[in-house]
Amino acid sequence: MTQLTGGGQTGGGQTGGGRAGGGQTGRVRTERVEIEGVAFLVTLTPGSRVGLLALHAANEGGTAELAESLAARCGATSLVFGQPGARRPVHIPSPRMAVDHCALLRDFLRHVSVTVSLHGHLRAAAPRTVFLGGGNRSAARLLAFALRALRPEFETVTDLAEIPRGLRGLHARNPVNLTRGGGVQVELPLLARTRRPDRRAGAPDTPPEAVADALAEGVRLLSRRV
Repeated sequence: MTQLTGGGQTGGGQTGGGRAGGGQTGRVRTERVEIEGVAFLVTLTPGSRVGLLALHAANEGGTAELAESLAARCGATSLVFGQPGARRPVHIPSPRMAVDHCALLRDFLRHVSVTVSLHGHLRAAAPRTVFLGGGNRSAARLLAFALRALRPEFETVTDLAEIPRGLRGLHARNPVNLTRGGGVQVELPLLARTRRPDRRAGAPDTPPEAVADALAEGVRLLSRRV
């Protein structure tokens, strides 16, 4: 089931970084799509050839907010999968999210050269560790360079051998690996993706400003390489 609806907004502008590949902002588009019986609202904000992806926005607080904020700040493209109104959001593994019937995902994959896929982890042994997986290891190292600004509060790990198997993001069908240049799967601990100053039901997650700043610098560095 796929229903396309046109949004009336314009993609976010650029501040302080190059817009890669001649990409231009355009109208925000939304699509209602069903994956394995779960209803999603997918939102695409067009921008540059660097793409921000939040596949599990309903389950992993702060990832949608980061994707949208970084896209606006850096002129990047963003694609967010939400489950608005769901009392118990369903987590579908990333490789199974790569469905052919999602038109906006197809458009995202055609347009974007390198993807930064934002996820959240709850590993008790690593409450302040950011894991950088995904198939594009040079992009992961470049992003890690920008994330050095988060030390000593957060540690960044790029060595795949040190990343838990379930967080490596190496599956061939994982959307982070389906763009031309592949991408980086960014696994953020809870402390690095939400401060949640407002505890009211439905209140948005608020990512720490330092994390958003460091990721924005990483996206700008990637923009200069694609």
